[in-house]
Amino acid sequence: MSTMLHRTIHLFRKGLRLHDNPTLLAALESSEVVYPVYILDRKFLMSAMHIGTLRWHFLLQSLEDLHRSLTKLGSCLLVIQGEYESVLRDHVEKWNITQVTLDAEIEPFYKEMEQTIQALGGEMGFDVLSSMGHTLYDIRRILDKNGGTPPLTYKRFLHILSVLGDPNAPVRNLTAEDFQRCKPPSALGLVEGYQVPRPEDLGIPQQSQSPWRGGESEGLQRLEQHLKNQSKNHSLPPVSLQGQLLWREFFYTVASATPNFTKMVGNPICLQINWYQNAEGLHKWRMAQTGFPWIDAIMTQLHREGWIHHLARHAVACFLTRGDLWISWEEGMKVFEEMLLDADYSINAGNWMWLSASAFFHQYTRIFCPVRFGKRTDPEGQYIRKYLPVLTNFPSKYIYEPWTAPEEAQKQAGCIIDRTLRPRKTKDPSSHRRNGVELRTESTAPKSQANTLTTKPRLLNFGSPWSHSDPHSTCQGPQPKAVSRLHASVGRGM
Repeated sequence: MSTMLHRTIHLFRKGLRLHDNPTLLAALESSEVVYPVYILDRKFLMSAMHIGTLRWHFLLQSLEDLHRSLTKLGSCLLVIQGEYESVLRDHVEKWNITQVTLDAEIEPFYKEMEQTIQALGGEMGFDVLSSMGHTLYDIRRILDKNGGTPPLTYKRFLHILSVLGDPNAPVRNLTAEDFQRCKPPSALGLVEGYQVPRPEDLGIPQQSQSPWRGGESEGLQRLEQHLKNQSKNHSLPPVSLQGQLLWREFFYTVASATPNFTKMVGNPICLQINWYQNAEGLHKWRMAQTGFPWIDAIMTQLHREGWIHHLARHAVACFLTRGDLWISWEEGMKVFEEMLLDADYSINAGNWMWLSASAFFHQYTRIFCPVRFGKRTDPEGQYIRKYLPVLTNFPSKYIYEPWTAPEEAQKQAGCIIDRTLRPRKTKDPSSHRRNGVELRTESTAPKSQANTLTTKPRLLNFGSPWSHSDPHSTCQGPQPKAVSRLHASVGRGM
């Protein structure tokens, strides 16, 4: 007895890839025709998340790459602009669809979308097939093994995984035969009118593009190169690739079952902290105008490229929250969500809570110093010179604290620091308590310098931004109440 084959719309959402795609494979194996569709619902996207210009370019590049990959297999990607429910309703009827397939996601807005599609299927008479394809494990199995709640410590999480065993192996690669059997939509004359839009079609500036291109092909090439490099210099969890994947899985698991995961209020795992309301401080941090070269270089790279190293993410996250400005982690999370090409609902919020000591780990006793942390990893300041060219000629000795440079050194470097903005020295208490959260610090400075240090989180009175293109222009440095030189420690990847 033969089983009736479906007419299927496979709905791409986050997973813009062909390799290891179990939901798409299931669609191809159960259908006589498959329409690969991406619904570009700008209203939905902009209401669900903050998306900056670089991320829009990255998304369009990823869609173009997916279309090219499908074309090589004899199919194509059909991009439809509009409100997703009305678009789906129209094309289910137009194409006589009997099944819609999509990856199951953990974000509340994607869950709500799937519920809407399920209801639409009940109304219009089509089946809905969804399966986990974005995580190593089916997150629901992890929750079940932990009594229906997410494990809130990494140790407990690893124990649950040890009980579950290894994750499922990747599914087989898709072939041209798979799509040929399913009468690809390109053969039905549907390509015209469903192309990936150009940036100018969406009003996105062309000049703002990251050196990192989007798309599965680019991602797989970078992964292959990383694995080659790792084979020469292998690292162990949690800093290895395997470890980073497990941390990703951990945050996905917790986010999937935690209400208001991206907020402090109403979030049951988040410490309720009376953060400062400081619009000017937040703006200066966001715009790379704090006056600390290490911090401002990091934020400049974020603006230009949409990517920064995970240790750099730690540094600016600590600076914004518990280290210096005492501004809510939610504000930093929003900026990262807007600008990072790899922004992710679960990982972004989870790491901001972690780095601000708001969740998972409240006794985060060490501070990422905005001077010492960068100096330890890049003593010559080449990173600062690259992203803050006004300091290109500054001596390495002073480049992390340019306000300490002698006037003659400043003149030779072509950048004069306002002498009135030198930091005021204060004593170094061994600990302090801020809004009920105790932060203890260790100084790496010699004992003779002990009276020049402070561990107290402070608001800064900012100088001018590092935006001067003239190397001989006068530029102001930071005006902090005090400069702290604290022992920095490496946290978790963001």
